[in-house]
Amino acid sequence: MNSYKSFKELSRHEVDGKDYRTRIQLRDPRVLIMAPHGGKIEPATEIIAEAIAGEDYSFYSFEGLKEDSQKLHIESHLFDEPKALKAVEKADVVVTVHGQIDQKKEFVMVGGLHDSLRLEIIRQLETAGFQTRTPTEGLMGTDPQNICNRGKSKQGVQLEVSRKVRDLLRANKNELQKFVNAVRKAIQIYLISENFNASISCE
Repeated sequence: MNSYKSFKELSRHEVDGKDYRTRIQLRDPRVLIMAPHGGKIEPATEIIAEAIAGEDYSFYSFEGLKEDSQKLHIESHLFDEPKALKAVEKADVVVTVHGQIDQKKEFVMVGGLHDSLRLEIIRQLETAGFQTRTPTEGLMGTDPQNICNRGKSKQGVQLEVSRKVRDLLRANKNELQKFVNAVRKAIQIYLISENFNASISCE
């Protein structure tokens, strides 16, 4: 069954609160962590995204609630749920968490147009013991219309987390915390660097 091509199309056929739901917490407007395919669409992505957001970064998830939620998968370059678009417009940094389907191997594909943050996330994840891979075609997150690239800077990061890693993170709180700490450290390093560069340019 083909997935919907827009939220408007989805909302004509699906019931909010029964078939899907959106959750949003607006905190630090500079950083938004998103799971646009959460719940039963790409399981555990919303858990990972919410943990990365913690108590200080903004968080958004669109979650499938019904058993057959694959039709609710609006592709990232078409994702246009209104609350998501409004939140993205305010963010300097957008990191999206997605589910890659591999159930046998543990890896994270790190894509998106934000090269400096992407490379720092790769570095921190690998330091924490997680294997990263170059995204395959279709999972690169480089389309300018991809929801991760629609923040103020027009560049973001897309994490494609294999099913085996997602299952591990959902079952093991220590591993989840290691993953979360790595991504958050990368974001913090980037923010500190940006603040430093901004202060230099103002002098």
